[in-house]
Amino acid sequence: MTEDTEALRADPILSSRMFNETESRMAIASHPIHAMMVAFPITAAFGTFGADLFYWATGDVFWARAALWAIGSGFVFGVLAGIVGTVELLAVPGIRVRAASWTHFILAMTLLSVLGGNWGVRLADPAGAVLPYGVMLSALCVIMTGLTGWHGGKLVFDYQIGTQRGSEKD
Repeated sequence: MTEDTEALRADPILSSRMFNETESRMAIASHPIHAMMVAFPITAAFGTFGADLFYWATGDVFWARAALWAIGSGFVFGVLAGIVGTVELLAVPGIRVRAASWTHFILAMTLLSVLGGNWGVRLADPAGAVLPYGVMLSALCVIMTGLTGWHGGKLVFDYQIGTQRGSEKD
């Protein structure tokens, strides 16, 4: 018996037939919808931080309004991407059994909470909310986006989550 075979027998997750069932259930022409949707909240989180920095540097209220719209759209699109991602997590056995999937899920839900809080802080007074808390929340959103994306990328690039076809597993 080879070392790889022993490792598969010793680890119930690796030896599970579900482990290799990783094809996306929510896709358009074999392209996972979740992977396509996350580009919007990622861009909005970084755009909000940039707009906050421009507001801080210039004092131009345009940038505060731009940050409000960016964070609001980031939150809305993040919730939509989160719904699709949650369905994938629960519907695809090969995603559910990986710890990295749950790490990505927890980080994403935390990020959505921070995005929503950042948006909520700004609703009443977009310009007044930027300094100091808005820019700090935006920086936290950028950091959280990076961490969440790192784990999401690990799922795609290391484990090919959402990319395998049923007949190509063997």
